[in-house]
Amino acid sequence: MTDIEPIPSANWLPIREVSRLTGVNPVTLRAWERRYGLVIPHRTAKGHRLFDIAHVERIQQILTWLNRGVAVSQVKALIDAPSTGAPAAPGNDWVPLRRNLLQAIGSLSERRVDELFNQAMALYPPATLCEQLMLPLLAELDHRWQGQFGAQMERVFFYSWLRSKLGARIYHNNRQLRGRPLLMVNQSDLAMEPALWLTAWLASGAGCPVEVFDWPLPAGELALACERLDARALVLYASKAMPLGQLPRLLSNCPCPKLIVGPAVRIHHNDWLAISAQVGDLHLLDTPLKAQARLHQLGLLHEPAS
Repeated sequence: MTDIEPIPSANWLPIREVSRLTGVNPVTLRAWERRYGLVIPHRTAKGHRLFDIAHVERIQQILTWLNRGVAVSQVKALIDAPSTGAPAAPGNDWVPLRRNLLQAIGSLSERRVDELFNQAMALYPPATLCEQLMLPLLAELDHRWQGQFGAQMERVFFYSWLRSKLGARIYHNNRQLRGRPLLMVNQSDLAMEPALWLTAWLASGAGCPVEVFDWPLPAGELALACERLDARALVLYASKAMPLGQLPRLLSNCPCPKLIVGPAVRIHHNDWLAISAQVGDLHLLDTPLKAQARLHQLGLLHEPAS
């Protein structure tokens, strides 16, 4: 392996720092380099990858195309195409991938579901996977499960797998992270709420320790959990109508920022103004991706290690 020329260290970023800046984990960055030549970092004599600002800007370009639904295998041609030329219409991996996952879920094939998700996770950052794969897949499944015999069987199978998969990722990330955790509580009566776990996974992938309570808590115990964890923020996920009369009491003793996430935000659209006035520091987001964006805006992700 050829040594790079000596350059002041301030000009170079290690892969972990690039991951922090862009939200793309090191495994994905290595896969982009190895399989598609998307980002070619400099190498030290010992083989360590080093990136500069141009690499970071290129990664941002890649993310822009991925978030438009372009397949990772098509991105290099789009980025490197001359600006005067019109590139061919990009391909899309998501439709066949969702179709394969639907078939695997229908067959209750845990190994196949896991293989398909692992392949996608190695190539795409969590936010892209959430937007292009998981949320559309959940919508398709909800439609398929309306009145279908065997729907509850498929639902329990897939939700169990999803909670185990994302829970394991969050557990692993928590072992690597320091700082105050984000407390996420399932405020729905639906066990293993999938979008709760997607929200937790997105925050965890952005460098934030996360504690997930997959069951509602009474008012006093919710405040107690925030106190004992010294939570940096509280996220309540609710997919159904909420008892709004109890909400101010539920949240009033939680001093950290509070987010309500999920379809309940739309269900109670006309009622939130009065509740926000009583509670204070309350943020309303109807999707996991919007919740992640608001957490970034509030400066609650990428907290420096203590």
